[in-house]
Amino acid sequence: MIVKDEFLSRLRKIFDLNLYEAKVWTALLSRGNSTAGELSSISDVPRSRTYDILESLEKKGFVVMKLGKPIKFVALKPEEVVERVKKNLVREAQEKSKRLETLKGDEVLDELNTLFTQGVKFVEPTDLSGSLRGRQNLYNHLDMMIRDAEKTITIVTTAEGLNRKFEALIPSLEKCKKRGVKIRIAAPINANNIKVARDLRRVAEVRNLDKMKARFIIIDSNQIMFMLLDDEKFHPNYDIGVWINTEFFASALEQMFELAWREMKSVK
Repeated sequence: MIVKDEFLSRLRKIFDLNLYEAKVWTALLSRGNSTAGELSSISDVPRSRTYDILESLEKKGFVVMKLGKPIKFVALKPEEVVERVKKNLVREAQEKSKRLETLKGDEVLDELNTLFTQGVKFVEPTDLSGSLRGRQNLYNHLDMMIRDAEKTITIVTTAEGLNRKFEALIPSLEKCKKRGVKIRIAAPINANNIKVARDLRRVAEVRNLDKMKARFIIIDSNQIMFMLLDDEKFHPNYDIGVWINTEFFASALEQMFELAWREMKSVK
């Protein structure tokens, strides 16, 4: 049986399998049911590894072991496999979430915080910077920055970026609003995001940015995150952001933004 490497690569990414698992699974699908020895020959996976691979696939819900001599393995419908994998992912995510939740107030978290606090004492403020790749990583870091805000939050984004930020950041923005943090948001307003812009008015002052295109956030006039790529031209996985802790540059950028802010029209 010949399966293209590109197809195997897609299966590995979609179902979180290693190469041997993908090969053995597709081999079994092509036979319906088979022994480990037969699958080893078909899939070109070492016989010594085939039983382990089949046991792993069984635990993950991809195959069923048929008792008898010799032991055979039965392929499940791909639709059933998808449902089982989804259920397993949800269960695992819930279990991991519970474990992380129990860390609150735990001595392990206290020790980690102590290590971090001691380490930060030896770090210059300007050394607290870095680059992030992938839009999900960017938004995770933006959310952290916003949650730590004490005085001001300035957000400049694109039309589509406004929709994304509402979905990803609104819970943290609402908490900041309750703490008295001043929030300003500037973005091009059009028919596709006017509703979001109006919804955001409950937590921020929102204005229409129609004279320039930019993507950055300033927190408390001392932290900046700016995105390097045009979000309309690049895939989210390739999005890149730079985070800098610098009061000098952040204050200067915010002062320049202030001039543009005065020219913008408020969203009604």
